[in-house]
Amino acid sequence: MTLQSPPSPTGTEAPTAKHRWWILLVVALTQLVVVLDGTIVNIALPQAQQSIGLSDLERQWVVTAYALCFGALLLLGGRIADYWGRKRTFLVGMIGFGIASGYGGLVDSGAELIVARGLQGVFAALMAPAALAILTTTFPGGKDRITAFAVFGSIAGAGAGVGLVLGGVLTEFASWRWCLLVNVPIVAVAVVAGAFLLTESRADGDKTYDWIGAVLVVLGLGSLVYGFTRAEHGWGHADVIGFIGGGVALLALFVLSQTRVAHPLLPLRVVRHRVRAGALLLQAVAGSVMIGAMLYVTLHLQIVLAFSPLQAGLASLPLTVVIGVVAPLLARFLPVTGPRVIMILGPLLGAAAMLYLSRLTADGSYVVQVLPALVLLGVGMAMMFVPMQNLALVGVEPHDAGVASAATNAAMQIGGSIGLAVFTAVYAAAGGDGRTPDALVDGYSAAFVATAVALLVGMVVAVVCIRGTKDELMPPGDGIVHTG
Repeated sequence: MTLQSPPSPTGTEAPTAKHRWWILLVVALTQLVVVLDGTIVNIALPQAQQSIGLSDLERQWVVTAYALCFGALLLLGGRIADYWGRKRTFLVGMIGFGIASGYGGLVDSGAELIVARGLQGVFAALMAPAALAILTTTFPGGKDRITAFAVFGSIAGAGAGVGLVLGGVLTEFASWRWCLLVNVPIVAVAVVAGAFLLTESRADGDKTYDWIGAVLVVLGLGSLVYGFTRAEHGWGHADVIGFIGGGVALLALFVLSQTRVAHPLLPLRVVRHRVRAGALLLQAVAGSVMIGAMLYVTLHLQIVLAFSPLQAGLASLPLTVVIGVVAPLLARFLPVTGPRVIMILGPLLGAAAMLYLSRLTADGSYVVQVLPALVLLGVGMAMMFVPMQNLALVGVEPHDAGVASAATNAAMQIGGSIGLAVFTAVYAAAGGDGRTPDALVDGYSAAFVATAVALLVGMVVAVVCIRGTKDELMPPGDGIVHTG
């Protein structure tokens, strides 16, 4: 994983050496709950669907609401943290996230659960950028900084796997509700510790918020995703065309607005760079796989193969393990090979894995039909993840580093929400909304083929956009901290 700090803040009182490692623990807890919540609910969804009567569309939106709100508001959340104060934003985000999690664990309807997940995403968009900024100011340089970011990055990498296993344990031995309620004690510890340990810091300069841009991007993405979800009933319906067209129009207005305001939410110079633009698109493709397609893997394991929640969590874990093993190895070869070849091969291997997975049958075995695909997909995703964030930050000016970092994370979440909406429409069109195992498998297979197509598009993006010499794509002394 690669992290680059935003510009150095002002008004920060440096914590003492003994407090810094406690602060690392606090922000690491933040990173854990943010990443963990992207996967922990996946394992719980079949039980939740039976418990409170979720429709298939509502089931999808339980995942989409979190990713969409989180991704769409990340840029604004980073600005709020810089201007309003990192400690204050962090604490408000954590408290709000805890309340939303508690509410979600007590709801009795699908609509309420979707609202709770959306609120989790909103508050995650506040606390995640604030936590990264706090880590940056707490460890301004030296070996301690490298160690701190390595710990932070490792937790980010392990969070998805922890979510799968923890979700299985809680769902099987307690209730699906504890996949949300488990956040409450974690948040309580982080808030109490943060209140005593953290010091306040803010950015200097003009503190104008681009509220118009924030509203346009949220409404545009929301309309686009909703339009894709409506496409499960057919692509030619008026509401599908209207919402997708409206979303595109609102996003076009957002782009136009970013050229007219003094302090844009997303300065267009950040995305005009061909390599950075390609990396952001690839980040969105990766999000569609990790957030969108993996939901259908866990559903197949539990609904068709009749795995228990714990078995499903453990059966999904090889993907995370392979990424964790392969990524450090690739990081050693990256300075030798350069990122271009790796970025082209990664999506190609991922597409091969999804096409293999699309051949599953209702009476097939996990070891033969699922496990090889997860292993191959893990290798492909590791090949994308290792260079991707470096490329998304290559050549970024120091004052744009924070917004560029937020854009890479936002692309992942937005790609996941859009990807899941599209895959769900494909799943439904292929008969996946039927209730027989064969009908479900037909839907899953179609969704996996659509995922393979998305990855092949990502490969084309890499071929077209990731161009330049090795030194141009990975300039020495770029100020980026490389972590495994």
